[in-house]
Amino acid sequence: MKQLSTMIVDDEPLAVALLNDILKDVEGIDVVGESFNGREAIAMARNVHPELIFLDIQMPGVNGFEVVKALQADIMPLVIFVTAFDQYAIDAFDLHAVDYVLKPLDSERVERAILRARDRISRREGERDEWNLKAPLLGAFSDIAKKVEAENKDLPTANTDNFPDKLVIKDAGVVHIIPFEDISWVDAAGDYMCVHAAGQTYILRSTMKQLMMRLDHTLFIRVHRSTVVNIRSVVKIKPVQKGGSLLCLKSGEEIRVSRNYRQHILSLFS
Repeated sequence: MKQLSTMIVDDEPLAVALLNDILKDVEGIDVVGESFNGREAIAMARNVHPELIFLDIQMPGVNGFEVVKALQADIMPLVIFVTAFDQYAIDAFDLHAVDYVLKPLDSERVERAILRARDRISRREGERDEWNLKAPLLGAFSDIAKKVEAENKDLPTANTDNFPDKLVIKDAGVVHIIPFEDISWVDAAGDYMCVHAAGQTYILRSTMKQLMMRLDHTLFIRVHRSTVVNIRSVVKIKPVQKGGSLLCLKSGEEIRVSRNYRQHILSLFS
């Protein structure tokens, strides 16, 4: 049986220890990393590229949703949420076929989630579409956000025409007005954009074409069919195998440039 490289992310050490004990008895699971907070989990996932993550949702600071938002679509592993969330979140997960296990953890339920993960991996191996791992998760997040938004109907909305040098995003019922210079990069998952700005990640319902019409073309460039970068955030360009490049940003993040865009990026900075 193929070994699945697996990460465990939970801010409760006892929960991590319990899940580790359960996974030790599951054939074909290789735990390659443990993390106790979301920010560390993002960095670890970018380094080890796990195929599967058991991810707690309710963590202080960077929560499980924000971990998913921050990971680029092309390194997105399968995610099994570990949660004690209330029913409307569970309904959203079920609707979008997002895997989850409820706390307190049960070994049989964990093993069933792993079997489903294996099935999805086997069905996708020949057609590894960059969108198909992240989009269902974002769809579930969107449904949860709509529920929260419905409970905050009285919040004001903003006219985007009043902010020509800012991006206006309504996320989970809150209106965020984000200056262009604060945006480091944006990655796409279907009709959702993950906007990374000033250490935070925001979800925007938009196509890439619509977003590019709103952004300043002198600042933002495509580096991949699913990724846009603010050129003022770039501090270094590194070559990688097979003709691509990595853009190193001020935030410490590294963004892959596809071969189709590499020459344009190099000429831009030459």
